[in-house]
Amino acid sequence: MKAERRFRLLAIDIDGTLVNSQDEITPATREALGRAVEAGIHVVLATGRRYGQAIHLAEALGLSVPVITASGALIKNPVDHQTLFVAEFEPRVLCRMLGTIAEAGYDPIIFADTYLDGFEFYHAREDSACAYLTQYLHHNRGRGRLWPNLVAAPPTGVFTGFAIGTREQMIELEQVLHRRLPGELYTHVLRSPRYSGFLCELARRDVTKWSAIRWLAAGWGIQNHEICTVGDDVNDIPMIRHAGLGIAMGNALPEVKAVADRVAPGQDEDGLVSVVEWLLED
Repeated sequence: MKAERRFRLLAIDIDGTLVNSQDEITPATREALGRAVEAGIHVVLATGRRYGQAIHLAEALGLSVPVITASGALIKNPVDHQTLFVAEFEPRVLCRMLGTIAEAGYDPIIFADTYLDGFEFYHAREDSACAYLTQYLHHNRGRGRLWPNLVAAPPTGVFTGFAIGTREQMIELEQVLHRRLPGELYTHVLRSPRYSGFLCELARRDVTKWSAIRWLAAGWGIQNHEICTVGDDVNDIPMIRHAGLGIAMGNALPEVKAVADRVAPGQDEDGLVSVVEWLLED
């Protein structure tokens, strides 16, 4: 009888991991992930992207398992778009968070589970003095809804959000948020490959990609040591640190590589192909 595989779940980031620097899934990566699925491994996308940006990749790979988005704050079924898990902010925390961002001079973007309503985020202004935010709104035209009283009276069901600016500005904002709301938020500052500025991304204190992976794994009866995770940026650190096998891509930030068990080739070298080969060898 064939022995059960050591790893039963492979959770992979999208930007810098699944897709190459041209935002493409290469044929070699697609074929490798198909072999992993055929071997009985649950292949799960775990991304900081919003659901609307991730769903087409899940469809392209033929994945029917849930998709983890918003760095763990939202899990949806890509087959029928049913929401399986959402980590909404407490109203008190949300209002204080938004007020702090506004006081610091930034216009926040916030997200609720509105994909089936035809939009995914709320914004307070049609235009902004911040060139970075203007760029974001331009590239996502039609995916947001104007909510002029966003800071004082935000919509319900908000589960994540961000402010955008320079790296130095966002690190300073992150520090201010944690002073004002100690122990209430999980945050990280990163640069999206799609936009010029740096994002200070915001979630409930108990939300990470790893918490979402564990939520799914528990339902499948999968233990931590049976999980492999792969990523490249700071929001991947919790899942890389805690998985049975945590892998950093060759293009990952130094602090990500520092917590990884192994380092794969980079995103433009089909690094995930090597990852699948490692898993299927076990």
